[in-house]
Amino acid sequence: MIHTHQTAPTQFVEANGIRFAYRRFGKSGGVPLIFNMHFTGTMDHWDPAVTDGFAKNREVILFNNAGVSSSSGEVPTTVEKMGANAVAFIKALGLTKVDVLGFSIGGFVVQEIALEAPDLVRRLVLVGTGPRGGEGMASRTPEAQQIFGATYDPPDEIWLSVHFTQSSASQAAGREFLKRFRRRTEDRDPAVNEKVAPAQIEAIGKWGAPQLKPFEYLKLIPQPALVVNGGKDVIVYSVNSFILQQNLPNAHLILYPDASHGSQYQYPELFVRHVRMFLDA
Repeated sequence: MIHTHQTAPTQFVEANGIRFAYRRFGKSGGVPLIFNMHFTGTMDHWDPAVTDGFAKNREVILFNNAGVSSSSGEVPTTVEKMGANAVAFIKALGLTKVDVLGFSIGGFVVQEIALEAPDLVRRLVLVGTGPRGGEGMASRTPEAQQIFGATYDPPDEIWLSVHFTQSSASQAAGREFLKRFRRRTEDRDPAVNEKVAPAQIEAIGKWGAPQLKPFEYLKLIPQPALVVNGGKDVIVYSVNSFILQQNLPNAHLILYPDASHGSQYQYPELFVRHVRMFLDA
């Protein structure tokens, strides 16, 4: 049976004393694409239009890092440890070469994967993310604090504010995303527990804190990288995507118009096409 985002079963593998939950689907053979999720997100927070779009041509692997949803363990309070756990997960699957995609905090983790296991990573896709010590990254932005501090009915409508701008076109794209987001009805991941957000916020704060020469480490990531964001990201300010592109030795940059943090969900077909071109180059 050929699985999709909706039907891929949740599997488990153990590494570093953690029982990692993951889903694997798409065209086998070649270099798989490992997805690293955003703040408080689970495997079910990915957009099927994106994951299934990639799965037509390559193998896609979604997973929950330590302490998140259906994976065991505790969420580390440093991005470095999150990256080490991700490397352990990838190696536990017996993989020796992967492409890595990271969204938001997942983009921080992907940078750490590349630093810790450079021989493992072929190419990086950094989406809605930024560098250590980036602009407005020492704490959640004022816009993010307002968005995450509000209440929503139903609760998943928070993503209309996190991922999309307030324009009518962007909000319409957001409502289409929510329809896709809700499509998987069986074997959905449980919501994260109350320990996840505080630990991730602490890790984000340490990563984003001002540092002396904060971007020097990016020169140690020579692999081709594609940096993608919306031009109006209010969660990780869009200028951080430019900083990444300027300091990574071999990086391309795409900024989508009238888009915020989740530009890949506003333009899923275009995003898949652009990333596929980059990965297949």
